[in-house]
Amino acid sequence: MFLLFFLVWIILNGRITAEICVLGLLLSAVLFFFICRFMDYSIKKERLLFHLTPLFFQYFFVLIQEIVKANLCVMKIILSPELQPEPALVYFRTELQSGLSKVILANSITLTPGTITVSLEDNRFCVHCLDRELAEGMESSVFVELLEKMEAEERRWK
Repeated sequence: MFLLFFLVWIILNGRITAEICVLGLLLSAVLFFFICRFMDYSIKKERLLFHLTPLFFQYFFVLIQEIVKANLCVMKIILSPELQPEPALVYFRTELQSGLSKVILANSITLTPGTITVSLEDNRFCVHCLDRELAEGMESSVFVELLEKMEAEERRWK
């Protein structure tokens, strides 16, 4: 975070001189101290974020892939007059521990076409699906697996 503050300082100044660098280093250090002291931030959390970055990128690409697959499935339902969708409400439980992971999973489900997260209470999700086919394997999806990996890494670093 310290380096990010310094980089933003340099970009906003538009040029690099010794005075600008020294002042930028000083201001970056003060800001970094402030967020560590008053915003519950630490170097340990920063190291964890860097360690989880490959999993975040993997999650992002899997999300894009699932959105494309769901789009094709919804297009097939819309464009084939003989296919009659069977809307369904699906309930499932997950073993995800952190609230952030549960919210990320709920948002990922909602982002994929044909599904929307209706409610999330504790570990129980309620998802509306345009067709029963879209609901298959939701409780053990790739999203859940990747989020469980991220939580396992986070527990390992604590």
